[in-house]
Amino acid sequence: MGSNTWLISGSPGCGKTNWILNNLKSHKGRCGFLRLSGYGDIDLQKVASTDIDYAFLKDQIPQLIDLSSSSTDSISRQDDSLILIELPQFRIPKVLGLAGIDPRVIKQLATLNLEPDKYLHFGRDRELPINDTLNFNQIESCRFKLQRNVWDPPSLNTFWFELVNGAYGDVYRAKALMNIPDGRSMFFNWIVSQKGSQFLPLNTVSPPSGRPTRISELVVQGKNLDSVRIESTIQLCLLNDSVLELHQAPLRDTQMQPSYST
Repeated sequence: MGSNTWLISGSPGCGKTNWILNNLKSHKGRCGFLRLSGYGDIDLQKVASTDIDYAFLKDQIPQLIDLSSSSTDSISRQDDSLILIELPQFRIPKVLGLAGIDPRVIKQLATLNLEPDKYLHFGRDRELPINDTLNFNQIESCRFKLQRNVWDPPSLNTFWFELVNGAYGDVYRAKALMNIPDGRSMFFNWIVSQKGSQFLPLNTVSPPSGRPTRISELVVQGKNLDSVRIESTIQLCLLNDSVLELHQAPLRDTQMQPSYST
């Protein structure tokens, strides 16, 4: 019979990742996840492939299988497995059901031996929430890789407040994983339709010795984005090696070491 393989698509910030998280958590069998980068459109710039969603989901569900780097054969043959594929897609499909899948997506999945047996799109299918489903006529996207960088916490708070309040352009959507000196990684999430930002510390903590190697990046979508100013401001908010050591040395002396993950 094989696995249940679902393709979940929607516009930026509609709630794809949270919906996927809830469904994976409630599933009793093996789980796999794949995020496709999608395809741009006129005036609708796609985000370059990002690892934020998988890193967040893997932290919440440690047994989750990353299908972008693993063979799909073992999981796809098991009847109790669930494979969820996330696809950023601005336009509502013109055809309902599986027939509405973009042929380019079908071809891409075929190379991974994946064939969806269910297709849901935010803003079209009633099974999905519509609270944060927005229609975009024009959007720009930029991505900032921040691996091995650690933020000064007060500067991070100020930067995020400025970012979502228009200091660097009209931001519709912002999502990030940020490292802070105590070893935690913070998940930041904001969409223009919400009243405030979501801040969530990940479960895994890095040891207070040097720079963490885990995924850290920022993705911003909106209009008239000043990516140069965003980048320059980020650099002003990051800790150099000597200041980072000042933060970490007391932690090494006083903290009981948790179960660390880099």
